[in-house]
Amino acid sequence: MKDRFSVVKIPDQVKWIIDTLEKQGYEAYAVGGCVRDTVLGREPGDWDITTSARPEQVKALFRRTIDTGIQHGTVTVMLEKEGYEITTYRLDGEYEDHRHPREVRFTPSLREDLRRREFTINAMAYNPRTGIVDPFDGMSDIEKRCIRCVGDPRERFGEDALRMLRGIRFAGQLQFEIENETLTAIREQAPTLVNVSAERIRTELTKLLLSDGSDRLLLAAETGLDQYFLPELGEMLAVPQNNPHHCFDVGHHSMEAVRHINRMWHGDLTQQISREEKSHVILAFAALLHDVAKPDCRETDEEGVDHFYRHNELGAAKAEDILRRLRFDNETISLVVRIIRCHDRRHENCMKGGRYSTKGKSAMRRLMNQIGVDAMPYLFVLQRADLMAQGQYMREEKLLGLDAAERCYKEICKSREAVTRAELALGGRDLLAMGVPSGPEVGQILDELLNAVLEEPSCNTVETLTALAREYIADHSRS
Repeated sequence: MKDRFSVVKIPDQVKWIIDTLEKQGYEAYAVGGCVRDTVLGREPGDWDITTSARPEQVKALFRRTIDTGIQHGTVTVMLEKEGYEITTYRLDGEYEDHRHPREVRFTPSLREDLRRREFTINAMAYNPRTGIVDPFDGMSDIEKRCIRCVGDPRERFGEDALRMLRGIRFAGQLQFEIENETLTAIREQAPTLVNVSAERIRTELTKLLLSDGSDRLLLAAETGLDQYFLPELGEMLAVPQNNPHHCFDVGHHSMEAVRHINRMWHGDLTQQISREEKSHVILAFAALLHDVAKPDCRETDEEGVDHFYRHNELGAAKAEDILRRLRFDNETISLVVRIIRCHDRRHENCMKGGRYSTKGKSAMRRLMNQIGVDAMPYLFVLQRADLMAQGQYMREEKLLGLDAAERCYKEICKSREAVTRAELALGGRDLLAMGVPSGPEVGQILDELLNAVLEEPSCNTVETLTALAREYIADHSRS
């Protein structure tokens, strides 16, 4: 592996930065995750550089710099539109809040700088002239596919409690195993995660869920770490689903649904969903939380079959609480909540006798109105992942029904059938012109008109809606 690494070409900009620093007599290395990813044949997300030069010396050498974290020795060098973080070799003083060191001291020693890092696989540095620097056997751990702390894991986690969740996240992203001493330390120090902000936890949890090893989240439950950021996971894992449709407990079913979301995301979604990361986040958290209320709803009948009545409605409310606790933005929360609320919709009328039927269009238009047209593509993806995470019972029939529902939805969109008030041929101003007094009655009439159009789209003409409105007005004047 070292031979393979030695011939890897680092970006020209990174090499130029290192060369510039070395020409002035300073040491400089690519460091951390970019080295790890390059060894693994992965494309680094960014390139960080560590150097013996002090921040003010770095700033003097480069034309455009940003004081990203100057108090911790970090300066960002801008080359065209790309930024490269350059951090001075440093020692962290005693940590006082499981996150921040009391003081930061600079050091001339690269080894001492690497010693303060959390995991061996991230404690490697590389320089094109000297090659790889690996004082803590990170290369060996990469070969063993192992997550191991630098030094005493209790000390590393005591410095920053988030490192425990980061370790699980790396295990998921890289498909590595966490070595026993590191795993034991996570179990012992799990309660200290309460000192970490929800925003930082959300970032790590999101990266884990979007990875190919999203099921490593189960390690959080095994170690008790989940109790301090997602206790609902343990509750779901404790609830079986004794019915023909399921072969997993609620927790493992949900993790399987996340796994299928990720497979579809990297394959063919078959839906018009933006391929930006935010859409992936919405789908992953919807899959994770779609059955979150099942532990609260479980009922077992006389034959020993489990039922979970209203788990979709209660789950939507519970998911909203969780996402707000994790400090998600309102748009993400809204979409996740809406698709969870409707994820159990079966679309039975879209299939009749094993063939596609247009009889389901009225129900589909009502669903589009209820959930929002923007949420429909997400709903279908979640429903497909949900079905694939269930047992084999009637799977093919369910998938065919979902295919039919998607076809029905697309036909409605193609024909531009109205599903909201805004799309009605008659609006509030028209009703006011007809003599309807300003107030709630306007909305009531529009709802009546929309109901008629949802049932029969051809009603959406000025003439027909005007006639329906006059009938409504006349009926209510008599009453």
